[in-house]
Amino acid sequence: MLETLQQFNRLASIVPSRETAAPYIVKAIRAKHGFLEFFAGSGLVAEGFSGKFTPLWANDNCAKKADVYSANHGKRHFQLGSIESIQGECLPVAPLAWASFPCQDLSLAGLTDGIHASRSGLVWEWLRVIDEMPSRPKILVAENVTGLVSLNGGAHYRILHEALVERGYRVGAMLINAELWIPQSRPRIFIVAIVEKACLPSSLTGTVPNWLHTSSIIRACDSLKDWIWWNLPLPPQRKISLEDIVEWDAMPQDDETQKRNLALISPRHAKLLEMLPHNKPFAAPGYKRTRNGHQVLELRFDHIAGCLRTPQGGSSRQLLVLINSGHLVCRLLTVREAARLMGAPDSYKLPGSYNDGYKAMGDGVAVPVTQWLAKHLLLPLVEAND
Repeated sequence: MLETLQQFNRLASIVPSRETAAPYIVKAIRAKHGFLEFFAGSGLVAEGFSGKFTPLWANDNCAKKADVYSANHGKRHFQLGSIESIQGECLPVAPLAWASFPCQDLSLAGLTDGIHASRSGLVWEWLRVIDEMPSRPKILVAENVTGLVSLNGGAHYRILHEALVERGYRVGAMLINAELWIPQSRPRIFIVAIVEKACLPSSLTGTVPNWLHTSSIIRACDSLKDWIWWNLPLPPQRKISLEDIVEWDAMPQDDETQKRNLALISPRHAKLLEMLPHNKPFAAPGYKRTRNGHQVLELRFDHIAGCLRTPQGGSSRQLLVLINSGHLVCRLLTVREAARLMGAPDSYKLPGSYNDGYKAMGDGVAVPVTQWLAKHLLLPLVEAND
């Protein structure tokens, strides 16, 4: 623990003085397990880790997301700025480091320029920082979109996997969809790497693929060295639907905008809406798409929202078409609805404008997914290697 205190006292760029840092340093020393978070965004990983891991240091280059993070988790351990300016030798010692590195170059909704492009390629800066640390974390976690394993036959994942293996880690990837917990379809890839000589409890691994491993993952990992089939229990069946998180008293769009958006609904989806009972609340989420040269509003009828995205991720904002008190109305998701779709509690603070809050949530990691990973994999791994 003395080493952790000494590391904290060297972080002059993060804390202005020893006196102002003292309350957080005491808290960090008393915490049994700490973690470092790169590309921390609005703090949803830290929210999911609450009670199991304490954030010792976090970083992001977006000031507005930093405001959300700081409002909920404090700012003394948060360093605002590009990862390219981070020096690994200045970071505190921790058993775990998490990186939700940029997805734009790997997203099917983006340009798919790949893992060496300017944005998603920042993952190499993350590994550069890890390399600079006098004591590397025993466990590394990287999170990204499914394109990481599906594009080019899994070539992008294989490059990252081999880079981790070269650094002395054993590695496995999983696909987990947040819709198992919350009414949002949000499949994401989670890569968990552990140092080669670490203790690996048999209960956490398997010898064959399981529910965490899609055909894309199986293809991507074929013949890879030091691959791990991570094994987690399935969560209980989800109990909430999209209608449960809707703010039914939120204001709809103005009449002209509503009329214009409702007119974009395809005839088939419009007919499905007409067939629904209008005495029961119903929510149909949708995104505007271009089909055959025409813009259409494509809806879902399975009580689940589409994946939250941001314009930077290659998509428009999500709309809701609601049957409310017998009327058909249309509006954007509210910021609080977006937060609920990410599993954030209503107490989670969302400072800033509508666009700030929507972006903060759309770029985040679903809270219950990180909770499940922390409880059933990451915490057991850390405790087995204390």
